[in-house]
Amino acid sequence: MEKQVKRIGVLTSGGDAPGMNAAVRAVVRTAIYKGIECVGIRRGWNGLINSDFFPMNAGSVSHIIDKGGTILYTARSEEFREPSGRAKALDVCKLLGLDGLVAIGGDGTFRGALALSRQAAEAGHSLQVVGIPATIDNDIGCSHYTIGFDTACNTAVECIDKLRDTMQSHERCSVVEVMGRHAGYLALYVGIAVGATAVLIPERTVDFERDIAEKIRRARLAGTTHFMVVVAEGAGSAVEIGNRIREEIGLDPRVTVLGHIQRGGSPTARDRETASRMGYEAVMVLTAGRGNRVIATQDGRIVDLDMEEALQMKKSFPMDRYQILEALTSTGNRSEGD
Repeated sequence: MEKQVKRIGVLTSGGDAPGMNAAVRAVVRTAIYKGIECVGIRRGWNGLINSDFFPMNAGSVSHIIDKGGTILYTARSEEFREPSGRAKALDVCKLLGLDGLVAIGGDGTFRGALALSRQAAEAGHSLQVVGIPATIDNDIGCSHYTIGFDTACNTAVECIDKLRDTMQSHERCSVVEVMGRHAGYLALYVGIAVGATAVLIPERTVDFERDIAEKIRRARLAGTTHFMVVVAEGAGSAVEIGNRIREEIGLDPRVTVLGHIQRGGSPTARDRETASRMGYEAVMVLTAGRGNRVIATQDGRIVDLDMEEALQMKKSFPMDRYQILEALTSTGNRSEGD
């Protein structure tokens, strides 16, 4: 049985990810389809505290599905971490008459949404919240996939392919740092895709001799004259690793930190489609009367999970893919090339 939902809000919070706009579009369009008013909250939880909002309609989300970033902007809010800040945000929700709120972001965004919903309940106000996972790190424990990951991977692959062209021409070593402060999904996925000589991830303790030096030596003995090392930012500094390669192996590496370029760009078809399905499901969950939920992917299906339970879930890192990388970079009988 559907619940009578009159008006909902939607916001993006934390680091931006390609596909966030597609998710916002899906939320707004589905709400309109279900006869629900939708309010856009600018600048995440800060916007909710400071009454930075505007009514959204079909025209508000036209021609944004292919845009990177987020039209709602995003920010982190220290004030919202405190009960007094959430009280201000709750007052705005009451003023707007919001029955529900869709928050698009990562774990921090979901924790904020859950805290707001609980504080609302304590104050005798019902506010149902739903989270949509969007982060290029793909590190949300409850979801097999997060919006933005595929686009970020493709951006990094494109950049590294271009670097390889010049590294090959000059017979050099390239050290590329990609994002991933606490998770190596991006680095490992990209490393396999570009045929990297070595990949360093936070989930595996780095041994310079084993993981870099010996791999470069074996590749050189097999005839390779250019080398690609991909480093997740949480596994170490690309600059420091480049210096060690220079000092201990005698190569003159070129270091590239891709940085925030990985967050930008037009989202891939996978991110657009996944974001659209998640945004649709978020609204359907609210109309079904289920609150405090996280929309997630599980074995290719879109599901909704209890938010408190979802925040406790841990994702096992696919170390089998690291073994694949090891096999594909083996130089026992390999000739020149990747």
